Amino acid sequence: MYINEKIEQLIAPSINDMGFDIVRILLSGDRRQTLQIMIERQDGNAVGVEDCENVSRSVSAILDVEDPISSAYSLEVSSPGIDRPLVKPEHFKRYVSFLIKMETKMPIEGRKRFKGVLKSIDENNEIEIEVEGNIYHIPFSELERAKLVLTDELIAKATN
Repeated sequence: MYINEKIEQLIAPSINDMGFDIVRILLSGDRRQTLQIMIERQDGNAVGVEDCENVSRSVSAILDVEDPISSAYSLEVSSPGIDRPLVKPEHFKRYVSFLIKMETKMPIEGRKRFKGVLKSIDENNEIEIEVEGNIYHIPFSELERAKLVLTDELIAKATN
């Protein structure tokens, strides 16, 4: 099990009980590591600074007891922002028809980078994206990273 998955298993119940979902957990850095935890509110409202502080305190207490990271690290709790990363299949389902950027682990039809309109994600977690009039089908398992592109439509959705 990867460290990010182990950390998520440890902290998710507490974060969920506080009314938040985990968007992404990322441990990065070599000498001084940073543990980044992105959260979103379950009620759909914007994540505020106080929310991040409360989650940070809760997560710190759990990680101090469980000690899954052997070296020193900094903890960052944040919201995903409007042009958020798309990490889980349910994120893709929520943003069908929006402009996204994504990169695959291996080339698909000769390319690894795609920027286009998210058309769908099916029950097998195959992502359909339209890029410059061409439709690509990308297995979720081949996804390296994906995020929303900031557009007027996205801003309108976020402010409603």
